[in-house]
Amino acid sequence: MKRVLTTCPYCGTGCMFYLVVDDDNKLIGVEASTEHVVAQGKLCVKGWNAHHFVNHPDRLTQPMVRRNGKMEPASWDEALDLVVGKLKEIQAEHGNDSVAFFSSAKTTNEENYLMMKLARAVFKTNNVDHCARLCHSSTVLGLAATFGSGAMTNSISCMEQADCILVTGSNTTEQHPLIGSRIVRNVLENGAKLIVADNRKIRLARIADIHVRWKNGTDVAFLNGLMNVIIAEGLEDKEFVASRTENYEELKKVVADYRPERAAEICGITPEEIVQVARMFARAKRAMIVYSMGITQHTHGVDNVKSCANLAMLTGNVGRPGTGVNPLRGQNNVQGACDMGALNGVYSGYQKVIDPVAREKFEKAWSVENLPDKPGLTVTTAIDAAADGKLKALYIMGENPMLSDPDQNHVRKALEKLDFLVVQDIFPTPTSEYADVILPAASYAEKNGTFTSTERRVQHVRKAIEPIGRSRADWEILCDVAARAGYAGMKYNSASEIMDEVASVTPIYGGVSFERIDQVGLQWPCTDKEHPGTPVLHSGKFARGLGAFSPAAYRPSAELPDEEYPFVLSTGRCYFHFHTGTMTRRSQLLHREERFPYVEINPKDARELEIHDRRWVHVTTRRGTVRAMARVTDVADRGVLFMPFHFEEGPANLLTNNALDPVAKIPEYKICAARVRSC
Repeated sequence: MKRVLTTCPYCGTGCMFYLVVDDDNKLIGVEASTEHVVAQGKLCVKGWNAHHFVNHPDRLTQPMVRRNGKMEPASWDEALDLVVGKLKEIQAEHGNDSVAFFSSAKTTNEENYLMMKLARAVFKTNNVDHCARLCHSSTVLGLAATFGSGAMTNSISCMEQADCILVTGSNTTEQHPLIGSRIVRNVLENGAKLIVADNRKIRLARIADIHVRWKNGTDVAFLNGLMNVIIAEGLEDKEFVASRTENYEELKKVVADYRPERAAEICGITPEEIVQVARMFARAKRAMIVYSMGITQHTHGVDNVKSCANLAMLTGNVGRPGTGVNPLRGQNNVQGACDMGALNGVYSGYQKVIDPVAREKFEKAWSVENLPDKPGLTVTTAIDAAADGKLKALYIMGENPMLSDPDQNHVRKALEKLDFLVVQDIFPTPTSEYADVILPAASYAEKNGTFTSTERRVQHVRKAIEPIGRSRADWEILCDVAARAGYAGMKYNSASEIMDEVASVTPIYGGVSFERIDQVGLQWPCTDKEHPGTPVLHSGKFARGLGAFSPAAYRPSAELPDEEYPFVLSTGRCYFHFHTGTMTRRSQLLHREERFPYVEINPKDARELEIHDRRWVHVTTRRGTVRAMARVTDVADRGVLFMPFHFEEGPANLLTNNALDPVAKIPEYKICAARVRSC
């Protein structure tokens, strides 16, 4: 047997572990790394089972093409020639922007960089995006506007250095367990204060000093209420505000309208709770904000993120250990996919496509001319364009929009209307059912590369076994597509060579190489070969110079309860499964623990509707009906339903609203109007 050190393919925490391989090229187990700075010899239940799905019999092992309406096996030559030929044919008839490319938060940095390069350098379109649009695009834009950098400001180790932690919109112990355990340890062992602002009674609420159960979608009103109290009582960090920020007077003007009484009325809580939270947070020497998609997935998601940044700056809690604004990334490489420019408006390192200097730089590096100069379609707007008949072809790598995107009937119609769909993945998915070509990719255990964790740590992904069947690493497939399209600038001997190119054109990765990251990785910005990496951002000054207060007024969510649909439906994840369940539901132990789609409902609501625990119910919104098992629990507040979106047979996202944040274009997964009844 051999042991291969690699990085977990699940959440963004970035734990490293050893894959254990037998003599038959099979993964037989996982061992935690006791030396790793994040894992520290521990893993969550998904990490301990991260080897199970790799050898599952459902793996895609050979290319498939659609002939006479049926998917049939094909050679790599036939499949890739068809892909390139059809994309070129469609572009010749309808223009370059008639095709789009979806990259992936599950694939490596190198592969996301190449997908971005393939779209722009080879097919000359900025229609490239990935699922960060569905989870943390609000973070990227909101923190970039206020701080100058759209990333987690601190390190995971800072969770144990804070004197006060505000957790909002993050079920941390379930979705980022090893980060959650640090928060728990800091509270129980060091006496740190914990504030949980969440409509659900999550596990962290059990040990919280204050648990605020506000109404879903009232985040801005709550945060403005806190800042109103802090300013009124003189608890702001006057020196920090004066020396390191701008636009403070505008912030004071906006939050003046959110006295505790008004903010509490909007949020459905008491004024005393707002005052208590404000004082506890502002009086702490080191206070930290931790959030996730409960903040970002709203039509006012960017406003929510900016309000978190405003609170941190107002209290001087940026740029020091134990402080900061810390968005927790939901997938293993969503941070890296953003860093690599798998977004519609930027190259790697967030260099804008509208900037002629940036375009010239990449044209020279890639030996091409006339890179497109306008931002392309996003994941969400590409689906709309396909439904409208404007987008003709789509190339999807490692994503499953038929389960992950909102309003699945709309997604289905869009995919059906495409002239050509390519799906590149490791398993069949509901999305691949609509494909014209399916390309079998290698899993994380079968290739080399890097992931970037939520704390901006770039780490190794190491090949432990040979690819299953005729599957190939995503980067090798993309290079082959480029070559068949006539482009000679995507020829590499290894993933290491791709990272060297990334470093040469991406200042924040300038000092990153396979040799340097070795055992524990490097945190960007890491600008040159001597730079040690950056554990804490914005020390001394913000990335944009002065931090910019960006006040926002409260706006209601797009769809609120009424007589016909009296409940608020919110969606998210559960402890045992990950994203659309493609990997975890093929892990025997994880599937055994959570086998059925379910909906949480408060006991009082269940009693009134004569709904019983563990009985099947129908959940209905304006977009459709889903069958799920009732879970009667006080985790859910009155008038609120919660569903995880992992289950193909009970797809929560068939129900969700595709209303978008006007800036980030992120859907409002966390709020829509619903009703529920027994089957």
